[in-house]
Amino acid sequence: MATKIEEEPRRGPGRPRSFDRKAALQRALHLFWERGYEGTSFDDLIATMRLSPSSFYNSFGSKEQLYREAVEAYLATSGELFRGVLSEETDTKSAFRNLLEAAAREFSSADHPSGCMISLAGTHVAPSLAGLRATMTGHRRNAQEAMAARLRKGIEEGDVSAATDVDALAAYYSALSRGLAVQARDGATLDRLLQIVSIAMNAWPVSP
Repeated sequence: MATKIEEEPRRGPGRPRSFDRKAALQRALHLFWERGYEGTSFDDLIATMRLSPSSFYNSFGSKEQLYREAVEAYLATSGELFRGVLSEETDTKSAFRNLLEAAAREFSSADHPSGCMISLAGTHVAPSLAGLRATMTGHRRNAQEAMAARLRKGIEEGDVSAATDVDALAAYYSALSRGLAVQARDGATLDRLLQIVSIAMNAWPVSP
């Protein structure tokens, strides 16, 4: 049975919603980030979002629809931050170092759940959620492709060797980024994460 919670008085026909939808979405985002999709129950959601079941369904449709919206909201903030760092006007190696250091700071921040909402999302879900798993896999693939695109730009600009296996190097640093998220989730400090980044940058190919 859904947990009974208090909310603003019900609105009449034509009246605006009596709750802050953006704030409710942000609370749901943090809950999904902390517990994952399947680890978050419907009762958890409506309690955290401070909504009745009817208001939840009227505003967000379903748990899966809400999760997808929360993921898009996450990508619009943290995702844009990382893309912005990667596209900075600097040499390619510095761009990757800056990206990984920014990830380390973001993943270990005390302002939100640790780690990354995308890194491990959907990797272990029921067969009925195959579509959700495919969506999350696609987001991770997009992030890796952004890294590959930056490496190809580096080759064009002459600061990355033309002999570099772009896809392999992008996969390496993509895996490293996800590993940082897991380390942060397991309690690693920012200093430890930055040490990992420093070691990982030693794998950078020799400049042409």
